[in-house]
Amino acid sequence: MGLFSKDIKTMDDLFVHTLKDIYYAENQIHKSLPKMIEKATDAKLKQGLEMHRGETQGHIQRLEQVFKLHGVEVEGVDCPAIDGILQEASDVTGEVEDKQVLDAAIIACAQAVEHYEITRYGTLAAWAKQLGRNDCAALLQQNLDEEFAADSKLTKLAESGINRQAA
Repeated sequence: MGLFSKDIKTMDDLFVHTLKDIYYAENQIHKSLPKMIEKATDAKLKQGLEMHRGETQGHIQRLEQVFKLHGVEVEGVDCPAIDGILQEASDVTGEVEDKQVLDAAIIACAQAVEHYEITRYGTLAAWAKQLGRNDCAALLQQNLDEEFAADSKLTKLAESGINRQAA
């Protein structure tokens, strides 16, 4: 039996566990963003990361609404996946001295985080609908839409010059 699977017996259990996972992840991301913002040298990248930190706070608040709507306690569970992604981001960006290459590395690391969030929110929104929780699904879909938008903005920043400058 897996580390947490003993507590997962139903689709509802799986939904709640994954909700706790992304809640933990969003809080860890919110804590780590100031370090990325501080390291970024491109003004548009810095501004985009600052804006996303505010969005992340909104994601946390929506997740808290989902917990309440679903009638479960607001809490996180350790998420080794996001911990690993954030640790890798810290390791990679800590080794880069060239400022343009550093900005390209920050974008790549931020997109790894976004892609993790996209997988979680997409899954949770689908499961919420399956469980008949369209109220929860709507909130999770809002977070998913914002994560897709953040990923798209990062791609545009990278392609509009940061990657070229780094090369």
